[in-house]
Amino acid sequence: MKMTFDHPETDEIPIFLRREAIASGMSDAALKRAVRSGELVKVRHGAYVAGELWATADQRERHVVTARAIHRTHGERIAFSHHTAAVLHGLDLWKVGLGEVHLTRADGKHGRHAGDLIHHQGALPASEIQVIRGLPVVGPARAAVESASLLSVEQGLVTVDSVLRLGLCGIEEVEERRAATEHWPDSLGLQVVVSLADARHASVGEDRTAHLLWRANLPRPDPQYEVWEGGVLLGIVDFAWPELGVILEFDGKVKYEKHLRPGESAADAVVREKKREDRIREATGWIVIRVTWADLADPAQLVARIRRAMRRAAA
Repeated sequence: MKMTFDHPETDEIPIFLRREAIASGMSDAALKRAVRSGELVKVRHGAYVAGELWATADQRERHVVTARAIHRTHGERIAFSHHTAAVLHGLDLWKVGLGEVHLTRADGKHGRHAGDLIHHQGALPASEIQVIRGLPVVGPARAAVESASLLSVEQGLVTVDSVLRLGLCGIEEVEERRAATEHWPDSLGLQVVVSLADARHASVGEDRTAHLLWRANLPRPDPQYEVWEGGVLLGIVDFAWPELGVILEFDGKVKYEKHLRPGESAADAVVREKKREDRIREATGWIVIRVTWADLADPAQLVARIRRAMRRAAA
């Protein structure tokens, strides 16, 4: 028999607490049987969701479900922050584990790590709190910077760039938030992240490419560079070194899907992209480097390719 429980929530995946189940006449033994059968999933201590809904939820959605369960037991004494706030704001996270929910306490108590929950200590003025999907969340700039503070420079750049390209805040607000972390441990990495951040990096692949170029001490390129000929815009390329005559384009599936025209297949988009590249190369005589996800997995080889292209262009 399917079990349903009345509750005030209206999100996609309803959550109910043990106390609600008991109040409705269900026993602890029945709850355990439902979990064993897969009808229910225990998302954390005392909180359950329907097994079929949990099975179809992705990692980010499961993280939000867990945050909602925590909010139902913690009330308004907290605000979600760090990686959890980044997820709720829709920011990109690259290779970031979401097994733990992050929150900042408004009661002044010290931070601590308890199971699937990380409590952070910090000020929570009302002006900095937003409500997303019914949850109190720190603002987007703070979310991005706090998340990046726990990550590598490469991972942090992905998240900070995404808050900029989504237009949720400007670089000035990010820099202001970073300045407040001057005395945090390992804050030097955040300084590097913000110095590299650029809203013109249009995807996670471009974020990671920009990071690779910095790590290799290569000249900093111009992102989203417009190539013109005779007053006609031939195209906008991901990165360019106009003084060197070199273009770098990141090829990713998302890029082609994003720019599909009505009735066009992915293969059609690839052909169209190739023709665009040929026009740019013929008009400028510049060297074009194409980078894929696989190339980023072998950074030494990719850097060598870019250096060779720059030497050829210089010659």
